[in-house]
Amino acid sequence: MEQGSQLADRIFTVGSDEDFESLALEVFRFQYSNNAVYREFCQQVMCRSGDVDCLEDIPFLPIEVFKHREVTSFDGPAKQVFTSSGTTGSVLSRHYIADVSVAERSFRECFRLFYGDPSRYCILALLPGYLEREGSSLVYMARLLAEESRHPYSGFYLDDMDALAERMKVLMERGERILLLGVSFALLELTERYPMKLRNAIVMETGGMKGRRREMVREELHQLLCDAFGQDRIHSEYGMTELLSQAYSRGDGLFSSPPWMRILIRDGNDPAEIIGSTRGGGISVIDLANVHSCSFIATQDLGRISSESYFEVAGRFDHSDVRGCNLLV
Repeated sequence: MEQGSQLADRIFTVGSDEDFESLALEVFRFQYSNNAVYREFCQQVMCRSGDVDCLEDIPFLPIEVFKHREVTSFDGPAKQVFTSSGTTGSVLSRHYIADVSVAERSFRECFRLFYGDPSRYCILALLPGYLEREGSSLVYMARLLAEESRHPYSGFYLDDMDALAERMKVLMERGERILLLGVSFALLELTERYPMKLRNAIVMETGGMKGRRREMVREELHQLLCDAFGQDRIHSEYGMTELLSQAYSRGDGLFSSPPWMRILIRDGNDPAEIIGSTRGGGISVIDLANVHSCSFIATQDLGRISSESYFEVAGRFDHSDVRGCNLLV
């Protein structure tokens, strides 16, 4: 694990595009050598380590593989296992963490990059469905940020919306900054039970109706939340069990990622082809913080690059598995 730890020490100092590509290629070669599942996938798609000279040459592992195989680039037991949410009887993704300090640093640094020090906010987490199960990376991140905020009101509010509403009123009266982080259905329920116009607040949704309400497009959801909370925009977080880094949106559905994370768009019919910014396709993610797992992941999300600094998430593929996953299952 020593080589992986040495790479991890360099991840959060990435500066230029050249730095990112150079380190990404190092991580690729490390994972090709040390991650049996990823190496098997690369060989199945006829890619050898020596064939890769640029980012576009790197194969992206279908995210569905995390449901069926242990995707690790380290030996020995995991220090933490993050698991995805799912319906009863469904197969869950598992992300095996070799070094929790890398995960925690990524969570902290991502947040600070976009929002500053957590101590600037009272962080109120409304995450029913996630809090009730073991292994949620979102809960892990929210708990870490709430602790770092050091505010006595920061923390989780599962079903006690009475207390949440009262505390938001107190915080507004004091003029303190609020960060309300919640899953979509819970935020909507809060607006229905306790409609109030928030001041000095950021409302951030993390997605997820989880079968609790009618699915709706982001624009509709955000408009409902804006009207109810008296906000001109709703923020969003884009992350997943299989990643250790997050992208954030300050509104309008435009996401930006940290320097050690990169979004590429692949052709929907040819996963090996990376396409330009003007076309939509499948979202592939390079997350260098995933150095002890796999940093090159083909997600089930659809999107496009909207500018040099931003990307949009448009929806999901309508088939259950990302193309290529069956090679390893």
